[in-house]
Amino acid sequence: MNNNNAIKQSGAYLEIVSFHLGDQEFCIDIMAIREIRGWAPVTPMPHTPPYVLGLINLRGAVIPVIDMACRLGMKMTEPSERSAIIVTDIAGKLVGLLVEQVSDMMTIKSEDLQPPPEIIPEAQRAFCRGIVALEKTMVCFLNLDTVIADELTQAA
Repeated sequence: MNNNNAIKQSGAYLEIVSFHLGDQEFCIDIMAIREIRGWAPVTPMPHTPPYVLGLINLRGAVIPVIDMACRLGMKMTEPSERSAIIVTDIAGKLVGLLVEQVSDMMTIKSEDLQPPPEIIPEAQRAFCRGIVALEKTMVCFLNLDTVIADELTQAA
């Protein structure tokens, strides 16, 4: 399944939301986002992977919340007043993503999305749809289908 063809249409634009995890910046497609809400405590669930923090009640819908930093192999996020839960809708399933801080919403040209470098191991490269090179930083465009694949199959 190669997503590069789908995003390389010339003249096409992508709207993205960027956020911080540790000292790195990541972004996701705005079309996958249902809402962004402040951090609220979650109800832990037994026998879940360490990156699954627990569940929240979103207007009657019970959704899992995953720590994006932990999921990507980084240090667990210490929730603060700047933390946010990005509620995403992937293949009709709602999943909350805990991030340290939502930083920006922007529109990029699809041709500005570079493929992930070959030197990155394939398992990790699957998490990354591409790299967005901005003036001051490089932002990893996350492939949410891969990042939360486990949650999608368990919820199915």
